[in-house]
Amino acid sequence: MTLPLDEAPWTPSLLTRTARRVVEGNLGAIWVRGEVSDLKVYQSGHCYFALRDAAAQVRCVMWRANASRLKTTPPNGTQVFVFGTPTVWEEKGEFRLTVTQLLATEELGGQQLELERTRAALERDGLLDPARKRPLPEFPARIAVVTSLDGAALRDIVTVARKRWPAVELLVVGSKVQGAEAEADLVRALGLVNRLEPVDVCLLSRGGGSKEDLAVFNREAVCRALAAVKVPTVSAIGHETDTSLTDLVADLRAATPSAAVEIILPDRDELSRHAAGLATRLAQALGRGTRLARERLERTADRLEHLQARALERPRRDLERMAAQLDALSPLRVLERGYSVARGADGRVLRRVSDFPPGAAFRLRVTDGEVHSRVEGGS
Repeated sequence: MTLPLDEAPWTPSLLTRTARRVVEGNLGAIWVRGEVSDLKVYQSGHCYFALRDAAAQVRCVMWRANASRLKTTPPNGTQVFVFGTPTVWEEKGEFRLTVTQLLATEELGGQQLELERTRAALERDGLLDPARKRPLPEFPARIAVVTSLDGAALRDIVTVARKRWPAVELLVVGSKVQGAEAEADLVRALGLVNRLEPVDVCLLSRGGGSKEDLAVFNREAVCRALAAVKVPTVSAIGHETDTSLTDLVADLRAATPSAAVEIILPDRDELSRHAAGLATRLAQALGRGTRLARERLERTADRLEHLQARALERPRRDLERMAAQLDALSPLRVLERGYSVARGADGRVLRRVSDFPPGAAFRLRVTDGEVHSRVEGGS
């Protein structure tokens, strides 16, 4: 295609500036009715939100000077009337409405009404009952992950899982997570989890987004499909401040996909440090126990030795006394005092004169031996 020489190309600045003039010049200030969504009030006092209906939404800003006049900030999901000027934000090329007045009504918007209806239906069937919550396994080996194959959530899940527990197996069931086809796709993916090889946990996840982006996780069919999963379930939808109905139906809600993995999987490094600490404490306890046992044994040995000495002391004194008595009565002691004992040839002790007939031989026992003797004459 050849660019005409007499036509200079438009720049983005020129295009958005022209679009702003066209919008502001043709529409002017108007009243718009819609449902408040994604409302945020910043420290600066400026208020940002979206107005939506069943088919579309428009971004809105209410500067601090006008926002400060509001008595209350309307909660998300309520119907409001706003008065403002349609414009184009040139820096981002974004169509938006600069609001100067906001009138809140008591009515709920259509999407909020549908959300409340779904919540009531789930409560009626007991799907939000805390009593039905199942505990997660302590060391899961296989996790089914239902999420978008193209989203950042899957990358975060894989990264955190590899760091915390490399042995875990992730079975990823891809699904659309926003748009017209997302509801049916999520119901299909959750149903597929029950037909996989045995898994320990099912993680339903997607990254952050606007309430419209996350709306599919408030659909009744998706919530019921999650409740029908046979293994414990974890829902991690959006950011920490986002809460969907699947978060309430799941056995456990996680603030983010990364936080979900941290909840589901143990930390290998932390467990290793814990095990090392236990081993150290066990060794120290065994050392203390052995030392105490040795000290007790030594004290017991000392007491036994003392008791044994005491127990033997009296018999020893008795034995010494008896030995002294026996020694005093010993014939040898008598012989030492100058006495002697006569024995016949047969060894019999000769005690009477009649035992010594003339010419009879006998042995005379003295203190240091025997003397062979003979009777030479009668009495």
